[in-house]
Amino acid sequence: MSEININELYKWCSIPVKELENHPDLKVPFRIVKDSIEMGKLMAQELIEEIKIAKDEERVCRAIVPCGPKSWYKPFTEIINMEKISLKNLVVFHMDECLDWEGKLLAENDPYNFRTFMEKYFYGSILSDLAVPESQRFFPNPNNMNLIKKKINEEPIDITLGGWGQDGHLAYNQARRNPYSKITLEQLKNSELRIQENNIDTIIALSHRSFGAGYQFVPPMSITLGIKECFSARKVRIFSDTGDWKKTALRVVLFSDKTVEYPITILQDHPDAIITATYETACHPISENPQWEFRGVNI
Repeated sequence: MSEININELYKWCSIPVKELENHPDLKVPFRIVKDSIEMGKLMAQELIEEIKIAKDEERVCRAIVPCGPKSWYKPFTEIINMEKISLKNLVVFHMDECLDWEGKLLAENDPYNFRTFMEKYFYGSILSDLAVPESQRFFPNPNNMNLIKKKINEEPIDITLGGWGQDGHLAYNQARRNPYSKITLEQLKNSELRIQENNIDTIIALSHRSFGAGYQFVPPMSITLGIKECFSARKVRIFSDTGDWKKTALRVVLFSDKTVEYPITILQDHPDAIITATYETACHPISENPQWEFRGVNI
């Protein structure tokens, strides 16, 4: 539960990408795909398979889904529409939402308004006679937290899909940086739906990714399902195709002991979890440059 040791981190980041999938020290099952297209198809198929199983068993399929990665929406829509798969039996819990500095919802057309994005790209292109009923779409906001907690706890979740951030955050379950309010691994593991400040490092990372380092435009707060809720699903499937800002966190979750410094490491406790990354995301610059030397690192 202590901070990541830099010598250990260097060792994990030095592993060549071709050795990752079958490495004997893996803490979580891992697979590499060629690119975003292949990953998007796989991610879409994971959810569609659960929908079909639930339909065959004449029950609802309950899923927790993220706003990103983005590459799975198109193949999901194409398969659903082409195969005429009804989503009437699908109940969707959306992972998180961004908030302004007062904890209020963002403008409808703010690029970090996750609901607007999901309504357009996840729901918008599905044929109306196949669509998820609006009463079965649960978007977290400051006014419906008790309702969502109640609904999640009513029945088991079939699958959680997600990605991870620069500090290994799943949904907005970030590493807690407040020096006056430390949490234990057990507290993080049992975290639930909540409103919170976003970490400075998360804001900076997102600003580089989205706004040309314009950190002023990144939402400073968020509402998020907790680790307990996300990992309550029978299956957890985590994906990333976004390259540089995910590379180190990936190596940590694959090889580190569990730590509050990288929340996604708690995935190691889940009985049916798989992490998937594109080849670009799985490559690490340290593994590609063995000639590099760092002061303070004992190789």
